[in-house]
Amino acid sequence: MVRKKSGVRKEEELFKGLAGIAMLGGSAGTYLLTSSWKASFVIGLLGVVGVVVLMINIQSKRIKRLKKSGIAEIDQMDGIKFEHYLAYLFRSQGYKVQVTKAVGDFGADLILSKDGKRISVQAKRYSKNVGIKAVQEAQSSVAHYGTAEAWVVSNSDYTSAAYELAKSNKVKLFNREALIEMILAVNPQGTATPQVDVAEIDRDENICPKCGNDLIKQSGPRGPFYGCSSFPKCRHTKSPNP
Repeated sequence: MVRKKSGVRKEEELFKGLAGIAMLGGSAGTYLLTSSWKASFVIGLLGVVGVVVLMINIQSKRIKRLKKSGIAEIDQMDGIKFEHYLAYLFRSQGYKVQVTKAVGDFGADLILSKDGKRISVQAKRYSKNVGIKAVQEAQSSVAHYGTAEAWVVSNSDYTSAAYELAKSNKVKLFNREALIEMILAVNPQGTATPQVDVAEIDRDENICPKCGNDLIKQSGPRGPFYGCSSFPKCRHTKSPNP
């Protein structure tokens, strides 16, 4: 099955088409008016140059936009940190967020609640296109968690099969572009710092950075400490905050 073209690929093809139209259209129109091949060539060339300048300008704005979103930092996160960052983004939009356990999450990494509506979210921090398995997992989470709908959020894109299955199962897909839009909406003035935000979340909410489960305050021979609730599978500990 043929994959859907990304927005960037479509834009590149559009500019190639515009450059061709500018050259052929400009050249033909000039020749009809002047009957001069030399003038036709110059006008056609100027048309192409104009399209190229426009393309460079748009590309420059896109690069600035990507830097402002901090998406490159997200690309370096592991799955658990990505889940926590998405929790931060959704809380910033007024959702109440529950992070499910890292292992055996029954198809949902986050459960969102807002205005009496519950949504299960599957988070996919991928370096390649996300396939149909994520859509299947997200859909299965609806019955298990009793949510109204399911979303999949990724820093990448999706295969055509995933888009097709999501459409027939009413699963909403957020791709890289949609994620960037969400980040910029939360940070309209400044530059996003995802890694810093995740570090602050983990510190303030006592979330285990190893497995994503809660850290529970306990007492030991050396005094109080926070231990992972998934012990003995995870043995991460930390000292109490001053």
